[in-house]
Amino acid sequence: MKVCITSRGDSLESEIDPRFGRCEYFVFLDTESSDMEAIKNPNIISSGGAGIQSGQLVAGKQVNAVLTGNVGPNAWQTLRAAGIEVIIGVSGTVGQAWEKFKNKELKPVKGPSVDSKFGMPAE
Repeated sequence: MKVCITSRGDSLESEIDPRFGRCEYFVFLDTESSDMEAIKNPNIISSGGAGIQSGQLVAGKQVNAVLTGNVGPNAWQTLRAAGIEVIIGVSGTVGQAWEKFKNKELKPVKGPSVDSKFGMPAE
């Protein structure tokens, strides 16, 4: 099973980024192989559509679940349309979230946790 965790850095020690569409990094982990890949989010400074574009990027990596702090309605719909479980309210480090996921301590949600435009930089 492949999992994507939103992060502020590119390692297991990095803090969870509470934003999905505009997170700093996506960290991809595989439960079977223990492989890890970190990708800097190209949508972090996008003027619009970051949730959808980030959702498409993650779906392209064929993940089964996303762990993040919050997810907006557009990203949530994009992820769910791809059959990806969304787990919100995740905090701490990537490694801590990974352990909680493997121990089945985290549960998917049935809808977005924030309104559209949540991660937009303040003007």
